Amino acid sequence: MSADSRTGPPKQARSVARLAAVQALYQMEVSSVGAEAVIREFSEHRFDRDSDPDSDGAEAPLAAADEAFFADLVRGVVEHQKAVDAAVARKLAAGWRLDRLDATARAILRAGAYELMHRSDVPTEVVIDEYVELAKSFFEGPEPGFVNGALDAVAQDARR
Repeated sequence: MSADSRTGPPKQARSVARLAAVQALYQMEVSSVGAEAVIREFSEHRFDRDSDPDSDGAEAPLAAADEAFFADLVRGVVEHQKAVDAAVARKLAAGWRLDRLDATARAILRAGAYELMHRSDVPTEVVIDEYVELAKSFFEGPEPGFVNGALDAVAQDARR
């Protein structure tokens, strides 16, 4: 990897941070690990460092990420989870609850909703597009459209 691609444009670093945040939120949910432990793990072991690749076959590190943005997403979702979950739940179809969704879809929606509610420095269209693209990388079915609709509805409430 060249130095240019490692430092990469901020947009790519934020995209990687969003992917990592979704993975971290998923990991926290399935393993009951706390936010600070997951942030530390990603910082120490998952984000690209100028080190040699693991020779033991360990998971390849993520590309360069905006680590401060990643940490804000993870901490923010945890700190504001009740409000974030309520904002998403209000946009689900009648009879659906957030806990009925796939854990990955839940992590995507939580991160996206948090960003829409608390990161007004990021344009609405960017937030929605980024999380729809993440949904496409995890799902082949209707989930990306669902994420688009849910986050668009959250944005209408959060960013009037």
